Amino acid sequence: MTVDTAKSTYATIGEVRQAIESGRATASGIAEAALARIDAEDGVIHSFLSVSRERAMASAEKIDAAARSGNDLPPLAGVPVGIKDVLTIEGLPATAGSKILEGYLPPYTATSVRKLEEAGAVVLGKLNCDEFAMGSSNENSAYGPVKNPRALDRVPGGSSGGSAAAVAAGMSVATLGTDTGGSIRQPASFCGVVGMLPTYGRVSRYGLIAFASSLDRVGPFTNTVRDAATVLGVIAGHDPLDATSSPLPVPDYTADLDRGVNGMKIGVPAEYFAEGLDQEVRAAVEAVIDRLKTHGAEIRPISLPHTRYAVPTYYVLATAEASANLARFDGVRYGHRSAEANTLSAMYRRSREEGFGAEVKRRIMLGTYVLSAGYYDAYYKKAQQVRRLLTNDFIAAFADVDAIVTPTAPTPAFKLGEKTDDPLAMYLADIYTVTANLAGICGISIPCGQSSEGLPIGVQILGRHFDEATVFQVGHAIEKAD
Repeated sequence: MTVDTAKSTYATIGEVRQAIESGRATASGIAEAALARIDAEDGVIHSFLSVSRERAMASAEKIDAAARSGNDLPPLAGVPVGIKDVLTIEGLPATAGSKILEGYLPPYTATSVRKLEEAGAVVLGKLNCDEFAMGSSNENSAYGPVKNPRALDRVPGGSSGGSAAAVAAGMSVATLGTDTGGSIRQPASFCGVVGMLPTYGRVSRYGLIAFASSLDRVGPFTNTVRDAATVLGVIAGHDPLDATSSPLPVPDYTADLDRGVNGMKIGVPAEYFAEGLDQEVRAAVEAVIDRLKTHGAEIRPISLPHTRYAVPTYYVLATAEASANLARFDGVRYGHRSAEANTLSAMYRRSREEGFGAEVKRRIMLGTYVLSAGYYDAYYKKAQQVRRLLTNDFIAAFADVDAIVTPTAPTPAFKLGEKTDDPLAMYLADIYTVTANLAGICGISIPCGQSSEGLPIGVQILGRHFDEATVFQVGHAIEKAD
């Protein structure tokens, strides 16, 4: 069973803008239709954790007033968007998919969300996700799993499963997700939409409830590469509220989309086409590589020799950072506080035991272990050294090629419940995506075909640090060639 994804009147930013500018539709009407679709469809999919009707309609009415007055409309005027529930919005719930934050209303808005609204976007609500963004299937949410709109017995991917599903089901034209080890690109692949990972530092992390601070990124989900380029252009840029955001200028990512790939050098890493890759995924990605060659790209075999160490390196570093970041959820300042404790230490312990789910507890314990006395050098320090080697692999590769093409995930979407009892199998779903987070580079996943069961398959394009423009250019060429 699938959801009819053809019912949405407007699937792209361009369609929304054209409808409003021509007078064929109003932002208020588009928002009302999106909210009605959520009411009708999301009971099955469960992509939204909360809906912000009043905020959405107030934003839409401002756009309509600007349109009536003849003012130039901002780039995302009237575009319905959803926000992953690890990004804060003043006065709206922010749960991070966890019971420990149930009922929390943040007093500030994430910079990326503020920029969307300043550009005219209409925020429909907050989207379901794995608890604290820890997961590859969206089954770790304390509020229930999201179902894949393309096949309701399948996972949408994680941790940004709600963000991918909302776009795939036509409930939102664009959404924001976060990606710590593949949490934008893998759900995009599983749901058959576009998902963009910006370079670390390109988009402010202010207002993001942190999982692993050196790995987390904020990025968009859309139906087209052009829309992803448009949204990233809005949310990117330096932010004085985030010391890790880059001061580099943000180019017009849509300017060179149509230049094609003629004369480009595209790298194909042998390590991403080895054992464990589903044969239908391999065939779909190899067909993309053949099309790029047909359109004038030079295909070059490359090696990223430290790839085999990526998953263990990631799960040392990410869990270590998580154990530090999640120490703030102690039942004292905000969030869940146990009513069953008579002492301060018991309150800390029981609040965290009751509030955190199993996967979050597992990662906190792993992270605490690798940072503990006697183990720090053997695990955390060594993982940082291997991270440098992985980064050097990419730097060396990009000296010879303009972009790298790989599968996004080793398989299409797996069944709900299929891997919940095997954390290691779940972690391996990120095998092709964690490398980009460790190295700090940018990447995108775009749809490139379907399996024999009709499940979407995604292809990943990786680019140099702060070279999102080339990634978009290659992605758009692939999209046009389909």
